[in-house]
Amino acid sequence: MTENPGYVVDDASIAEVARQAGLYGPLAAAVRALADATIRTEVDDDEIRAVQAEVESLAARLRQRQIPGSYGVRFGEGGKGRTWGNAVVGLRNPVAPPLTVEQDPSANGDVWSDFHLGAAYEGPPTFVHGGVVSLILDQLLGESAGAGGRPGMTGTLTITYRRPTPLGALRAEAHIDRVDGIKTWAKGHIVGPDGVTAEAEGVFILPRWAREQTPPPSFE
Repeated sequence: MTENPGYVVDDASIAEVARQAGLYGPLAAAVRALADATIRTEVDDDEIRAVQAEVESLAARLRQRQIPGSYGVRFGEGGKGRTWGNAVVGLRNPVAPPLTVEQDPSANGDVWSDFHLGAAYEGPPTFVHGGVVSLILDQLLGESAGAGGRPGMTGTLTITYRRPTPLGALRAEAHIDRVDGIKTWAKGHIVGPDGVTAEAEGVFILPRWAREQTPPPSFE
């Protein structure tokens, strides 16, 4: 992990990780709700200006002490990585929906997530932005590779858009298709109320630092 300074061993205990999750998760959810409210509000001008001043004040308070740079991946007790800054699954990232990815322990790399995308993820009116669709599928395919014991960086990603993906309740699924050396091929799709909206196939490359670890690192 020394090849990338974004990987940090902080030795946080399981209890401390749980405490942080209970503290920062609700904060991120509140900011996420603020973003949705900002998009859809119709309050009067004076109220908008008042809220802006409060938000700027809150941001200044949070900036009094910060992590230098991005959150990265942090490893605590037990060696499991916390990807809390991730744009799709990050517990501390208000930009993330966030997705909670489940996996079948009896299958090799089968993962899925049921989630909701609201106004903040809109592209064409009432539909999810195509880039967000790609973002989510990239994450799910990568999660599949990791669940199969082959965590990797995206080498290639091919998206086929079958139909527009509607905002609202959605499901994403992915699985490992095959493995060849340091490369893992994964496939997946997003499902809306009327069926599959987009499909993806990706190649994930096991990074050099992970090749030297047995077993490979795991993330959350």
